[in-house]
Amino acid sequence: MEPVIWDEHPPLNRPVMVAAFEGWNDAADAASGAVTWLRRRLKATHIAHIDPEEFYDFQATRPEVSLVEGTTRKISWPANDYFAGRVEEVGRDLLLFSGVEPNLRWRTFCTTVIDVARQTGCEMVVTLGALLADVPHTRPTRLTGTAVDPELIAKLGLSHSRYEGPTGIVGVLHDACQQAGMPSVSLWAPVPHYVASPPNPKATRALLERLSDVLAIPIGLGDLAEAAVAWEARVNELVGSDADIAAYVRQLEERDDDQIDEDSLPNGDTLAAELERFLRDQRRD
Repeated sequence: MEPVIWDEHPPLNRPVMVAAFEGWNDAADAASGAVTWLRRRLKATHIAHIDPEEFYDFQATRPEVSLVEGTTRKISWPANDYFAGRVEEVGRDLLLFSGVEPNLRWRTFCTTVIDVARQTGCEMVVTLGALLADVPHTRPTRLTGTAVDPELIAKLGLSHSRYEGPTGIVGVLHDACQQAGMPSVSLWAPVPHYVASPPNPKATRALLERLSDVLAIPIGLGDLAEAAVAWEARVNELVGSDADIAAYVRQLEERDDDQIDEDSLPNGDTLAAELERFLRDQRRD
């Protein structure tokens, strides 16, 4: 059985694949939320999905049962879906990939993702990610944008990744893109670890604003901007009710104000600790 099941093969104009994966790469659902927001904004059409059978340990990533109209039982499997949407202002298409980090056969999975990018004529792959970090919610979200290709780095104002340590499916996918000669860009948003519960519209907004800059496409963010302001106001209220947390946030603000290298990734210890915490939570679940 072919891993990709197609609904249709629509002709796309200079498409770029924009991908996000639920799991470790998606703190507070900020990255997957950005792709979901784009799907709704562009009224994107579902065109294909990856069959989960070969890529998941269903004892670790379990399917879910739900009731339809209160009677019929429906099983939902881990979803990796492709949607096509057009940015009408510039007549350019986006291939939106909404995925779940697989448990098995990561290299084959990444090859499958790249094959779809090639079949649809994608010029580039852009992944969105979010990680928990020691950052204050009151400051602008400082994104990290990385790439491997020197020309792409210079053209888009990105940087080489200096990170060493544990990685997720996003890191493996970018390595596979490099091996396949597919240009790729990785955008990451830090999420305050003390407000890790989803959603985080402020981080989602920051990812979409940077994506808009990288691809030179307009993305109207009016509703999302309002949601980000409301989110920060609610967090301010909660933080203000706890003197210890308020003091901690002030410390983070002072450190953030003194930070010199605004483009540095979280260090290896931070990412390793976050990976270990995520795996512990998965085992508990």
